[in-house]
Amino acid sequence: MDLSTLLKPVAVKVLANVTSKKRLFQDLAEIAHSAYGLDATQTIDALQERETLGPTGVGHGVALPHARLHGLKDVVGVFLRLEKPLDFDAVDRLPVDLVFALFAPKDSGVEHLKALALVSRTLRNAETCAKLRANSDPAALHAVLTAATGGVQAA
Repeated sequence: MDLSTLLKPVAVKVLANVTSKKRLFQDLAEIAHSAYGLDATQTIDALQERETLGPTGVGHGVALPHARLHGLKDVVGVFLRLEKPLDFDAVDRLPVDLVFALFAPKDSGVEHLKALALVSRTLRNAETCAKLRANSDPAALHAVLTAATGGVQAA
């Protein structure tokens, strides 16, 4: 598994004016609907439900919101670079500007966890994050993400 199997180029965006976590989840749901045909309302509800268990802001400006959804066959992702960092209740209390959302089938089990681990490892790499923050072109962002995991296997 690598990020090129999880993340379509059309699911990578740069957003200028995200003002709240709720708005971010709406944007993620709209992009997931457009890229993968996911139901936007179900996606927003699932993201908000997961977030009530604990914030998915993992620190260093990175958030990894994720949810399990009915009707999905494979784990898929959406990546956003926010031009203005957003308060996300992250573990280190720093605002978030890199968001990688994962959506998994309701019964995906270990595949969901492998994908989450892969994304987490990728975005813990300071060099990768610096390249992502230095780019505003979605195609370049997709290239950075997929190059960062080329050949890297999920645990």
